[in-house]
Amino acid sequence: MTNGRDGRLLVIGDSLTYHGPAGPEPTTEPRLWPNLVATRLGMSVDLLARQGWTARDAWWAVTKDPVAWSVLVPRARALVIAVGGMDALPASIPTYLREGIAYLRPGPVRRRVRRAYRAAHPHVASLWGGRLRVLPQAATDHYLTRVVRGVRHYRPGLPVVALTPPPWRSADYPGRRTHPAAVAAARAWAGREQVVLADVEAVVQAMHDRGEGNPDGLHWDWRTHAAVADVVADALSLVEL
Repeated sequence: MTNGRDGRLLVIGDSLTYHGPAGPEPTTEPRLWPNLVATRLGMSVDLLARQGWTARDAWWAVTKDPVAWSVLVPRARALVIAVGGMDALPASIPTYLREGIAYLRPGPVRRRVRRAYRAAHPHVASLWGGRLRVLPQAATDHYLTRVVRGVRHYRPGLPVVALTPPPWRSADYPGRRTHPAAVAAARAWAGREQVVLADVEAVVQAMHDRGEGNPDGLHWDWRTHAAVADVVADALSLVEL
């Protein structure tokens, strides 16, 4: 691996890229895993991320945000794709209905509907037994592929690393029936698309086994951010920066 100093690491992710053990953090927080990876490699980070982003949102970010396709992608020395975990979470209603709650008017109606959804979601998701995901696996694979092929069209040879969907242990998302299949699908997808995979399964599961992490059961503590950073940095060491 050549020295990545002064290069830019483009990370496309969800809230796991900027949440700590107590909640969201400024993206400049040095203990967040993208910043730890960049520090280890002597690089700077460009982060495209938002809470709840799926592979589909990553594709929209790359293609609809002019800063992404005209500034961030052209100057990247490597791309880390850190979406896919949200996709595999059990859903209670189709995503378009959940997202549509934000557009309800007037405000009091929207708030009542949102409260009702949040109260009912764990129970309904449990009844589905994992048969309904936030995003179907075929759609996850489709949009991840579009991201990789789209970026490689404009940046041939750009190194790409992707994270496996991490495990969770959350009362808001009961059961993990979807998780093993999602991890297997991610490994198969990475092989087809020639993407280096950063397998975070063991280090995140260790956090849950210790009973640590954010109380929401989804986000990570600083020890796990550091462990994930090691896994991602090791994956990046396999590619030419």
